Amino acid sequence: MIAWILAPLGVVFALVVWAIAIYNRLVKRTAMVEEGWSGIDTQLKRRANLIPNLVETVKGYMGHERETLESVVKARGESLEAGSVGDQGIAESHLRAALGKLFALAEAYPDLKASANFTELQGALQTVEDEIQLSRRYYNGTVRDLNVLVDSFPSNLVATSFDFRKAEFFEIEDAADRAVPEVDFP
Repeated sequence: MIAWILAPLGVVFALVVWAIAIYNRLVKRTAMVEEGWSGIDTQLKRRANLIPNLVETVKGYMGHERETLESVVKARGESLEAGSVGDQGIAESHLRAALGKLFALAEAYPDLKASANFTELQGALQTVEDEIQLSRRYYNGTVRDLNVLVDSFPSNLVATSFDFRKAEFFEIEDAADRAVPEVDFP
C-alpha cells in the first residue's frame, strides 16, 4: 500500500529535480551569453576610443580626404549608439567599411605611413580587431549553446515555462565586410 503512494511521489520528485536541473542550465547559459556580450562590448569600446586618435593623426596628412574621415567618425557614432545585437552588427559593418577606406587611402601618403604615431595606432587597432574576433567567437558559441538548449526537447518545456528566449548571434551583415581591415606595417 505504501509503495502505491511512494512510487507516484518518487516520480513527481524526480520530475521536479529534473526541471530544476534544466532551469539551472538555462540560467547558466544565459549568464554566459551576457558575459560574452560584455567581452565584445568592452573591445568595441576600446576600438571606439582609438578611432578619434587615428582620425586626428590622419587629418594632418590627408586634410582633403574629409569625406572619408567624416564617414569614420559617423560610423564610430553609430557603433556606440547601437542598441541590439543586430543593430551592433550593422553598425560594425559600416565602421569596418569606413576604416577599410581610410587605410586604403593611407597607402597613398608615404609620410603618413612612416609616422610612428600612425603605425602605433594601426598596431593597437589590429590588436583590438583580433580581440573582437575572439570575443565574437566566444559569444556566438555561448549563443549557440543556449539556443540549442531552448529549442531541444525536453528542455524546451522548461525554457518555455520560464520564458527563456533564444539569443541573437553577432554577425556581420555584408559578406564583403567579414574581412578584417588590412593593416600594413612598414
